[in-house]
Amino acid sequence: MMLLDFSPTEWQAITLSLKVSLVATICSLPVGILAAYALARWDFYGKQLLNGLVHLPLVLPPVVTGYLLLTVFGVRGPVGGFLQDLGIVFAFRWTGAVLAAAIMAFPLLVRAIRLSLEAVDPKLEQAAATLGASRLWVFITITLPLTLPGILAGSVLSFAKALGEFGATITFVSSIQGQTQTVPSAIYALLQVPGQEGAALRLVVVSVVLAMGALLLSEVLARRATKRMRGT
Repeated sequence: MMLLDFSPTEWQAITLSLKVSLVATICSLPVGILAAYALARWDFYGKQLLNGLVHLPLVLPPVVTGYLLLTVFGVRGPVGGFLQDLGIVFAFRWTGAVLAAAIMAFPLLVRAIRLSLEAVDPKLEQAAATLGASRLWVFITITLPLTLPGILAGSVLSFAKALGEFGATITFVSSIQGQTQTVPSAIYALLQVPGQEGAALRLVVVSVVLAMGALLLSEVLARRATKRMRGT
C-alpha cells in the first residue's frame, strides 16, 4: 500500500505528464499526418532533407534538442521573442514541455503513419479520382480511413514517448515543481535527495505501467482497426 501512497507533489508530476503528453500528441497529429503524406506520396526537391529533419530528434542527444529549443524559443530567441510580444511563452512553462515532448515524439508518429500510407493501394485513390472526386475528398474518404491503423498506433506511441521525455524537457523548461516537473524529472530530482528512493520507485512503477499500457493499447487499436477495414 505504501508503494501507491503518492504525495501531492508526485500526483502533480503524474497529472502534468499526462496533460503534457496528451496535448503534445493532439497538437502534433495534424502536422504528422501532413509530413507522412508528403514523404509517402509526393516527389519534390528537398524531400530527403525533410525526411532527415523529421527523424533528427531520434539521433540527436535530447539535451541538444532542448538547447536548440531554448535558443530558438527562449524569450531572447528569434521566435521566442516574437511570440512573447503576443503573450505566448514556451521557455520554463508547461507549454514548453509540450513543445519539447511533441518534437521528441514526432519521428515515431510520422514513421507509423507513413508506413500505413505506403501500404494503401494507390489504385483505390486513382479510381476515386476518375469518378470526379477532388484530391481532398479522396484523402478524407479513402486514404485517411485506410491509414487509421497507423494513425492510431503512431498516436499512442507518440503519447508513450512524450510521457518518458526527459533530456530536452529539463533543458528547455527546467524542473519546476507544479509547473514543469513531469514524472521523469521528478524521478531525477528525488534520486538526488537521500532517503527518497521509495518515492522515486513509485514514480518508476507509474512510468513502466503507463508505457507498457500505451504499447499494448497501440497494438490492440491497430489490430482492431485493421480487422474493421478488412470487414472481418
